[in-house]
Amino acid sequence: MTGRTDTFDLIIRGGTIIDGTRQPRFDADVGVRDGMIAAIGDLSGAQAPVALEARGKIVAPGFIDSHTHDDHALLSEPEMTFKISQGVTTVVTGNCGISLAPLKPDLPRPMPQSLLGAGDPSARTFERFSDYLETLRRTPASVNVAPMVGHTTLRLMTMASLDRAATSEEIAAMRGLLVEALDAGAIGVSTGTYYPPAAMATSEEVIEVCRPIGGTGAVYATHMRNEAEGSVESLKESFEIGRALNAPVVISHHKLVGEANFGKSAVTLPLIDAAMKCQCVALDCYPYAASSTMLHTDEARLRGRIMIAECASHPEHVGRDLADIADEWQVSRLEAARRLQPASAIYFIMNEGDVRNILSFECTMVGSDGLPGGTKPHPRLWGTFPRVLGHYSREVGLFPLETAVWKMSGLTAKNFGLAKRGTIALGQHADITVFDAATVIDKATYDTPTEPADGIESVIVNGALTWHQGAHSGARRGQVISRIKADAQGHRA
Repeated sequence: MTGRTDTFDLIIRGGTIIDGTRQPRFDADVGVRDGMIAAIGDLSGAQAPVALEARGKIVAPGFIDSHTHDDHALLSEPEMTFKISQGVTTVVTGNCGISLAPLKPDLPRPMPQSLLGAGDPSARTFERFSDYLETLRRTPASVNVAPMVGHTTLRLMTMASLDRAATSEEIAAMRGLLVEALDAGAIGVSTGTYYPPAAMATSEEVIEVCRPIGGTGAVYATHMRNEAEGSVESLKESFEIGRALNAPVVISHHKLVGEANFGKSAVTLPLIDAAMKCQCVALDCYPYAASSTMLHTDEARLRGRIMIAECASHPEHVGRDLADIADEWQVSRLEAARRLQPASAIYFIMNEGDVRNILSFECTMVGSDGLPGGTKPHPRLWGTFPRVLGHYSREVGLFPLETAVWKMSGLTAKNFGLAKRGTIALGQHADITVFDAATVIDKATYDTPTEPADGIESVIVNGALTWHQGAHSGARRGQVISRIKADAQGHRA
């Protein structure tokens, strides 16, 4: 099309489009109308009340964060600056087995469940998943949300004791709660059998609880049982569960933990690749060699450098290393960890070579796995996506920019079944990020973890300009995204 004279709500002029499909970039204008991409091409004759000059910049799909714990932040921090400033327009929630619903307000919330809304005395709970989604629709955030329901949360709702496998009656109760969540719009279910509240759940329990997702297109995402010496066995268990359910499997934040397992991505990635050839399997990772989660009170998980990220009982120790705190108190690391409860921590337990291997694996999506809240979060909360673009694509050269964008948009939309998201194309939702390929970079560090990135020029969510030149517009046009329905064989339309 040439010189169209149409009128749009917003026009992005003169940019270079990387469309989220891995196809070569091309120069074109983009016209947005009614929250959708309505035109791509030469729009020099068109008009719009909002026009963005993008000459010399990349125009890409808004990034989709495949792994978040933003369930509560969407309500408590609806501007979601830590995500929108990275170019993220959609977050996948309910990961690692924990979700904000369904959960009764008077139930105990053991770690890691308590990480959702940690430190916020006004944190809400929702007894039905539909209540949570209705609240998100009524008071939208600045980003879209694709919500999952957590298996650990279902256990909390139905089991008086978590240190055992569920009974058949408890499994039936969990299954009923899962059906309600799926009917309300959940895109899938997640497990976190790595963590104490779900560690005693057997494969059989998980399969029987998750039966309702079979053949629906809903995903089975898992923080699998072991990411260290037992990583191969845990991958096989995850694949077996996916086959039993006839459901897509997402291996969450794939990594190899501990020095004894450094280099083991040379074993796990071929195993994942082989599984992909015979069933629907996906994986994500974050671009850092340190993880972040609850502060464990298991001595085997307290090795190496550990930095306290959030601590309600001893806030003065936030940002300090556990070893230094233990020395100061003249106690063991285990005793120090017990005294600091409840707390979250950053664990420097991974190998940079494995991080690069996993990130550069062709089908790996990008997810931040950040924990919102506190003054010393893991820098991935603010820096994940610009780090992939600036450090790993531009500086290290792991993959072309087209591949980087695809890993953060089109691939993720496909794997999670998010309709009309993840690409720059006619008829897609106008979730768009404009960035400077020459300067985009993460600025968040372990010492200063809440620094916004450089080079993210503009971010548009459902047609609304939400982030522009370092400032939030105040727009809150995020939507709750439901999954693409599947046919009887489980294939998405």
